[in-house]
Amino acid sequence: MTVEASNRVQVAAHHWRARFVANGIDVNDFDATVATTTEWKDWGPNWQAVGEVHEALGRAAEEHGRTLSATAGYQRAAWCYHLGKFLWFEDLTRYGQLRDRAVSVYRKTLPHLDPPAERLEIPFEGRIIPGHLRRPRDARRRPLILIVPGLDSSKEELFAIEEEFLRRGLATLTIDGPGQSENSVHFPIRVNWESVITPLIDDLQRRDLDVDLTKIGLMGISMGAIYGPRAAAYETRLRAVVGLSGPYNLGECWDNINPLTKGGYIFYTKSRDEAEARRKAYTLNLEGILDKVTQPLLVIHGARDGLFPPADAERIAREAPHATLVMYPDGTHVCNNIAYKYPERHG
Repeated sequence: MTVEASNRVQVAAHHWRARFVANGIDVNDFDATVATTTEWKDWGPNWQAVGEVHEALGRAAEEHGRTLSATAGYQRAAWCYHLGKFLWFEDLTRYGQLRDRAVSVYRKTLPHLDPPAERLEIPFEGRIIPGHLRRPRDARRRPLILIVPGLDSSKEELFAIEEEFLRRGLATLTIDGPGQSENSVHFPIRVNWESVITPLIDDLQRRDLDVDLTKIGLMGISMGAIYGPRAAAYETRLRAVVGLSGPYNLGECWDNINPLTKGGYIFYTKSRDEAEARRKAYTLNLEGILDKVTQPLLVIHGARDGLFPPADAERIAREAPHATLVMYPDGTHVCNNIAYKYPERHG
């Protein structure tokens, strides 16, 4: 399937409706915006317009001292701006504006979340790894879960996953690594994520964060489920890993990937064209890695995943010595269509 041969609006709606509804987009906003978007070039501007409605509601609530309503409005606005640009590269100037606006508007919410978030900026190769640190409100030093996005997600999008860990008494640090959201400007996607996680943990250990850094876990979503095990193979301070809907070898999945996601890999790997991105995709794999992952590894996958085949999850679980595989027969990619199931079973 080529970009030219597909209706990209309907591809986006089909693949990501469940994802964005599960992560905070109002279902009515999603359906109405898709219904009125007939050309892909209008996807970003139309979602920007929806975001501006929510941002205005947040601003009006803030002006009247209604902090809870303001926070909710700003969150919805940020999610709309993110949705407008996540795999939309028709206008790179607007793309950058939507990315930056999603980040800046979401930052207004951080002190007002429950529990609140603190923005961390971890020095990294002359730039930073930005992250949102949230801790349960009690005084105990809680274990820390690093939450790692995938190809096109961002730390702002993963609020719902943070909430599942926080409700279970764990602290969370959700980051944008190389090629992700804020860091898509400065770095391409990379495979050697120990080069990301090791300096990040080094920096955390120099700070007084009131979390238990002897108990650090990592949850990677989609492509993040490659990054997590690759980091854990070389970074023993990671004590446990969760991989949600990741591939074994991205290159082997290439022919079945939808055209919008292929465009994302071209963009986020900073490739010249699809041929170069495809070659790079074969480096994004877990071959020769999983036998080194001696930590517990929970592999979660949906049997109806149309992006990465269930056989990949089975192979990951076979090769990692301490892996547990949970396959949901009705789950799609990242199990977004059954987002209520996997936290309840494993929390």
